[in-house]
Amino acid sequence: MWSVCRFCVVVAFSLKDDDSGDHDQDQGSPKDCEKEKIEDEDKEQNTAKKKVEQFWRFYSHMIRPGDLTGHSDFHLFKEGIKPMWEDDANKMGGKWIIRLRKGLASRCWENLILAMLGEQFMVGEEICGAVVSVRFQEDIISIWNKTASDQATTARIRDTLRRVLNLPPNTIMEYKTHTDSIKYVCFNPFIIGFLSHLSLHMHAHTHTNSEFMFSHTGGSMTHV
Repeated sequence: MWSVCRFCVVVAFSLKDDDSGDHDQDQGSPKDCEKEKIEDEDKEQNTAKKKVEQFWRFYSHMIRPGDLTGHSDFHLFKEGIKPMWEDDANKMGGKWIIRLRKGLASRCWENLILAMLGEQFMVGEEICGAVVSVRFQEDIISIWNKTASDQATTARIRDTLRRVLNLPPNTIMEYKTHTDSIKYVCFNPFIIGFLSHLSLHMHAHTHTNSEFMFSHTGGSMTHV
């Protein structure tokens, strides 16, 4: 992710120099170009650091999943991606689903956020976002990726999840494509009616203090 951004910055500087018309192509020395590249990388890293710091200031004021009661969901998705199966970034993808016994959600959720922000999954732009769902008898964490058919990528995400979350050996993990989820909803009239009812009570506010956007649903289905 950052390598692409740095590349774009370097190219932009090169184009600016070439268009000035005040010097020839040989004016810039390799040493000057290298210095410029390093400065651009430093700026990019500082920007990323500030975004992460802003995110954690916001996160520090949020209630933890383990302290919630009833039926609630936290969503953490990249900016521009909606936590919906039919979103363009999600429709060909799927999600790993992890069912947790009560008492583990807060630790696992925070470790997952750290892994996502730290790009520990090493799968490029495949990660779309994550959800933690608080339920009465168990909690569920899921991480969404773009390409369900890429078995190597989904396997790497699974293995990284086991490592960063330090999951117990008997933890249940399941991969489900969004296509299957959509088919299930389309042929289940009870779910269709239930979702239609919820949509009448939903409104949203979005925080974009980092590359990811945070939202929460619960109770009256209000996002924060």
